[in-house]
Amino acid sequence: MDQRIINLFDEYTHKPLKREDFLKQLVRLTGSMAAAMTVLPLLESSYANAATVQPLQEGLTEENITYPGDGTTMKGYLVRPQAAGKRGAVVVIHENRGLTPHIKDVTRRVAKAGYLALAPDALSPFGGTPVNEDEARGLFGQLDKAKNLHNFLNAFDYLKARSEYNGKAGCVGFCWGGALANQLAVHNADLKAAVPFYGTQPDAADVPKIKAALQLHYGEKDDRVNAGIPAYEAALKAAGIKYELYIYEGTQHAFHNDTSPARYNEAAAKLAWERTLRLFKETLS
Repeated sequence: MDQRIINLFDEYTHKPLKREDFLKQLVRLTGSMAAAMTVLPLLESSYANAATVQPLQEGLTEENITYPGDGTTMKGYLVRPQAAGKRGAVVVIHENRGLTPHIKDVTRRVAKAGYLALAPDALSPFGGTPVNEDEARGLFGQLDKAKNLHNFLNAFDYLKARSEYNGKAGCVGFCWGGALANQLAVHNADLKAAVPFYGTQPDAADVPKIKAALQLHYGEKDDRVNAGIPAYEAALKAAGIKYELYIYEGTQHAFHNDTSPARYNEAAAKLAWERTLRLFKETLS
C-alpha cells in the first residue's frame, strides 16, 4: 500500500484528523471514493480477526474487575490460568482506541503464557470504552494526564491483593499504551519489566529513574515515533539501564495489531511477541 496512505491514517488516528478531512484526503490519494472505500477496511481494525485465543479457552478464567483510581473507579479485564500457584503479573495497556476486543485478546495471550494478566480501561472515567472508535479517540484528549498515570499505577496495588500474585509485575503497551509503558517504568520503581511497542519515549531527564528491564519494539517506517529513539537510547546508555531495542525492517506503526491488515506484519509480530514472553519469563518467574 502507498506509504502516503499509511501516513495519512497515522495522522488521522493520532493528531487526530477529523474523519471528514481524512476521507477527503484519502479520496485524493486513491483517485476515487470507490477506491477509498476499498482501502479503508484494510486500514481500520476488524475485530472479527481478534480470535487468536478464544475468551473461554480451557485452562483460563476471565473476570471484569474494578479497583480504585484517582477520583474514579477503574474498570479492567483480568485473565488468569486456572492452575493453582503463584505467578507473575502483567498489566496490558491498550492503544488510543481503548479496551478493544483486540487488546482483550492480547490479554488472553499473556494469560495463556502463564501470567496474571490485567488490562485496565483508561476511559473508565467516562464510563468505559465506547464501541465507536472515533468517539473513543476523542475521549483520550479529555483525560487528565496525571490522574491517568495514577489510575494505571493503582493497577499494581490491585494486583498485590490477588492471592495468585507472586510479587513480580511487568507491563506491555501498544502505541498510546507503549508511551504509557515507558511512563510506568519511570514512575514505578518496583516494576520488573516494561515492553513498549511503538510508544513515544519519556523525557531523557526521567530515564535514570527506571529500574525495570526494558524491551523496546519499533516499526522501521514509523517516522513519527522513531524520531525519539536516539535521545532515548543515549539516555538509557548513560544511566546504565538494562534494555533491548528492536526495529523491525519494513514494518509500520501498529505492526503487531492483527486486526489491521494494511499494517500488521505476521513475522515481525510473532518475533516481537516471542521476545516479549522471553523477557517476562526472565523477570517475572
